[in-house]
Amino acid sequence: MKKKVIPAIIIIVLIFVFAGVFALQQFMKRYSYSTEKADLDSYFGVTSPTDVPIILGNEFIEEHAMILDGYYYMDFDSVQKYLNDRFYDGDMDNLFIYTTPTTIITSEIGSNTWTDTDGGSGTENYAITRLEGGVLYVALDYVKKFTNFSYEGFTDANHMQLTSSWEDETVATITKNTQVRLRGGVKSEILREIEKGETVVVLEQLENWSKVKTNDAYIGWVENKRLSDTKSRSPIPVTDYVEPEYTGISRDHIINLGFHNIGGPAGNDTITEVISGAKSLNVIAPTWFAVTGNDGSIRSYASTSYVNTAHNKGIEVWALLDNFTGGSEVSTSEVLNHAESRANLIRNVVSACTDAGVDGLNLDFEMVAAEDGQSYVELVREMSIACRKAGLVFSIDNYVPMNFNDYYDLEEQGVVADYVIIMGYDEHYAGSQEAGSVASLSYVENGIINTLKEVDASKVINAVPFYTRIWHVQSGQVSSEAVSMKVAKEYIANHSIDMQWNSDAGQNYGEYTGNDGVTHQIWMEDAESIGQKIDSMKASGIAGIAEWSLGMETSDIWDTIANYVNNG
Repeated sequence: MKKKVIPAIIIIVLIFVFAGVFALQQFMKRYSYSTEKADLDSYFGVTSPTDVPIILGNEFIEEHAMILDGYYYMDFDSVQKYLNDRFYDGDMDNLFIYTTPTTIITSEIGSNTWTDTDGGSGTENYAITRLEGGVLYVALDYVKKFTNFSYEGFTDANHMQLTSSWEDETVATITKNTQVRLRGGVKSEILREIEKGETVVVLEQLENWSKVKTNDAYIGWVENKRLSDTKSRSPIPVTDYVEPEYTGISRDHIINLGFHNIGGPAGNDTITEVISGAKSLNVIAPTWFAVTGNDGSIRSYASTSYVNTAHNKGIEVWALLDNFTGGSEVSTSEVLNHAESRANLIRNVVSACTDAGVDGLNLDFEMVAAEDGQSYVELVREMSIACRKAGLVFSIDNYVPMNFNDYYDLEEQGVVADYVIIMGYDEHYAGSQEAGSVASLSYVENGIINTLKEVDASKVINAVPFYTRIWHVQSGQVSSEAVSMKVAKEYIANHSIDMQWNSDAGQNYGEYTGNDGVTHQIWMEDAESIGQKIDSMKASGIAGIAEWSLGMETSDIWDTIANYVNNG
């Protein structure tokens, strides 16, 4: 009997042993630390030996850098987006350009040398730019010559730490050799081993695990029990580059600028007439210059006697340059996209300004295509250098800012120019599909508000219209003509139109229907409507007012404007 029992007991014991071993294996499998290593190329997103993923601050970004011949490069768009948007790709000339307040620095694409307009030059140990697969890449070492940021590349799986801001961060010390894991949990793959004493940036803290970034830009998870001495740290900003000051000219009074629309040299003779009734006018902007050739040649109606007449009345002259009255054969795109055309244009107009003895230059480039936006802004930068050196006040005319015209870059204009003028009119224009105000109060107010998001109030001038439109509506068809305040007033009287105040538009509105069934509508610009706009301008504390254009106004408007200019 005993012989039969003993084998049974042994079998039972073995069953328990095997069950225990199995249970232990399952326990260890579930709760022991995984030693599996993560695929680092996959983790960082490396696609080739030259591909370098970027960690900007504490975040991966979708854009990657490249390592070429031992130097790190970023594509031009990313340089502008993340580091410095003053670099300009002059691809039409095969040039790469950077503009400071005093000089234009130029390098040929693919070259390691540069020159500037002050006669300086230099040679780098690397190609400043490279074209790779049709994409322009810029050496980060060259970008650092003009920008404060830091970068460090790593090759244990290509990646880069890029730092351009230095906010306070939370850091902690590793208390024991451990692992940084891809996700929180002991079964997650290991990104890298981390040793006792290393410092990590704590990005997120959960109950048992914390998301951290190591000093070589691995972002993963570490157990909280391996962290100690958690504290806040203020990184030391990079200050290798001293940003130059954009000096400018600023008047210590409210600007009252009247545009003087001159159709030819004989128009200069009308200055005495158009300023005779203008009260508190302190700047006049005659439409003297226009681009007439794709090489940057100009037409000029400049007159020293005109300037002398204005100066004798205590009025400055800021001569206007436009891109739309010099002839239909002129291509604004061609002028903007070539360095020599821009330089020639600037030389021509600044020379004409200094010869005539004017006080400033007013730039009025309209209908610039979105694809030429960066070239237009480069012209603005380059023109500001010439005006600064010549002692000319540099002002720029702009549409009311909207999302679709933001490539005019009011923020950059506000840095490099002396005054930014918003043309607060043409809300409804000849091509509009519906009748409406030329410049309703809300349109003007929103224009000022949006401009002040980009430009300091001390540089902003709002232009008001001395004209309106008479609209004709029949069976859904709309047409109109622009008329001066004087003509509009006569039209209202001749047709006995009952004008009523429209609070939404901030204007007097009237209409009548003729025997032919055509409805005629008018939103009147007058002293009352301009006064409403001026109230908004006062509240915003901007630099002044401009008017398009002298000679179109009724005389009563000047008392309203003079009260603003003289009393603020």
